Amino acid sequence: MARKPFLLRLDPTTLEALQAWAADELRSLNAQIEFVLRRALREAGRAPRELSPGPRARAARKEDR
Repeated sequence: MARKPFLLRLDPTTLEALQAWAADELRSLNAQIEFVLRRALREAGRAPRELSPGPRARAARKEDR
């Protein structure tokens, strides 16, 4: 999957909360934002079929086997 960079403007409070959450989950800020967006798309029923769950979800599924 090709990734496309783009600028994201956030208020400082939101940015700090996301950074803390990312640190708690041992993710980069970028990975945390992508995780949150993917989950929101799935929950809203708007995720395209080709949208993969992300690398951590795939690793968790492998551990369950």
